Amino acid sequence: MTDQLRLMAVHAHPDDESSKGAATMAKYVSEGVDVLVATCTGGERGSILNPKLQGDPYIEEHIHEVRAKEMDEAREILGVKQEWLGYVDSGLPEGDPLPPLPEGCFALQDVDEAAGTLVKLIREFKPHVITTYDENGGYPHPDHIMTHKISMVAFDAAGDPEKYPEAGEAWQPLKLYYNQGFNRPRTVALHEGLLARGLESPYGEWLERWKQFERAERTLTTFVPCADFFEIRDKALIAHRTQIDPDGGWFRVPMDIQKEIWPTEEYELAKSLVDTSLPEDDLFAGIRNN
Repeated sequence: MTDQLRLMAVHAHPDDESSKGAATMAKYVSEGVDVLVATCTGGERGSILNPKLQGDPYIEEHIHEVRAKEMDEAREILGVKQEWLGYVDSGLPEGDPLPPLPEGCFALQDVDEAAGTLVKLIREFKPHVITTYDENGGYPHPDHIMTHKISMVAFDAAGDPEKYPEAGEAWQPLKLYYNQGFNRPRTVALHEGLLARGLESPYGEWLERWKQFERAERTLTTFVPCADFFEIRDKALIAHRTQIDPDGGWFRVPMDIQKEIWPTEEYELAKSLVDTSLPEDDLFAGIRNN
């Protein structure tokens, strides 16, 4: 592979790119890889989760612009490119029974039609590797599940010149991964590591909830060493200040302990058109030098 390597990360909302695979992206940027974040929605219906900003009338009235500005800041921190697919946040429905999704939102789009928007971006950027969410969305937010659906269609369709001919010249990505950073082995290791050091763990409730819901184990195939970029990841995450409380649970594990106990970010290889050996430590395994 004499061409510059290119990675596309497909995410549902602004801030997802900073909470899922951000250290990996920063690592690859440092190595000269061209990295593009495709953000499906503007995050307009996301709740203001930072208690310090709740009730701010300006933010509530201009949430779309605020979240776009936060995305710009995070993009600069990570060193990536970023494009909006232009869909409207579906929100996370709550209640029993669940209310209907808002008219016109991302999750109610025709999958094939929405995939065409992503196909166009794939053909323009020409990524060798794409990361996205699994069929459960990582967690069952309707926008995350829709992101999975259009990513799967677009991965196959982008390389087929008969599909979406109006979207540009065909380009076939070579590998597709699911983000699996919130996995049980990592959570257990950090939980037990904190307790062994006499420190409080924020993960006890997480592990109990996993037991209650009998969360299925995912197959972790790829462990990207990126501990040197954890600080950049956290800085990018904090840039999404309407979503992230800098004093909240994301940052309760001391950085030195994170780096010592679990210095990688994890992925599940979902599709590969190249030969590779599992487990991997590189999203471009089987692509480099081919």
